[in-house]
Amino acid sequence: MKYSIALLSVILIGAMTIFGTEKTEKKMSNKSEAALEKATFGAGCFWCVEAMFQNIKGVTKVESGYSGGQVKAPTYKEVCNGTTGHAEVIQVTYDPDIVSYETLLEAFWLAHDPTQLNRQGADVGTQYRSVIFYHSATQEMLAKEYKNRLNVENAYGAPIVTEISEITNFYPAEDYHQDYYDQNPGNSYCRMVVGPKLEKFRKAFKQEEENN
Repeated sequence: MKYSIALLSVILIGAMTIFGTEKTEKKMSNKSEAALEKATFGAGCFWCVEAMFQNIKGVTKVESGYSGGQVKAPTYKEVCNGTTGHAEVIQVTYDPDIVSYETLLEAFWLAHDPTQLNRQGADVGTQYRSVIFYHSATQEMLAKEYKNRLNVENAYGAPIVTEISEITNFYPAEDYHQDYYDQNPGNSYCRMVVGPKLEKFRKAFKQEEENN
């Protein structure tokens, strides 16, 4: 993917403030569940996106699931068939006093290529579409402004196709999908796809940190 130099610098510097090198360094919130906020993103296979967002300070929970479709409580097999209308997503619970929604948007844009329509790499289908499901008017405004800014900057060298829609449903994925990367480090997909994506980000983060 292509970023303008100035915009890449802004994104990575922002990322430096939120990502720790290990999950155990993550600052956790002591707030009650009712005082926290939620954000929902689809950026390809939810195993990859879950692993990245679990490393963000202020994020207290990341749950893989399905949103945006017409079928109630779909199964993974049904979603993979591409007939339910759902996207694989993660729903993030976070403390806005520790991490802002704008920062979560930065992580979302870094997590995938938003110029690919209904696919991420070898994962093809509407269930892998790039999508932001907003939970409030403020989230909608911030997401649309961010997308517009990236397009104006031609940050990726191609138009961004990310869908921005109101959240209407979220169905947690089956238990075996939760914490998938941590639970299945030897899985071939984790080794060949999830791991390299995380490593790529961490290298960019480390390089930017050393340069500042």
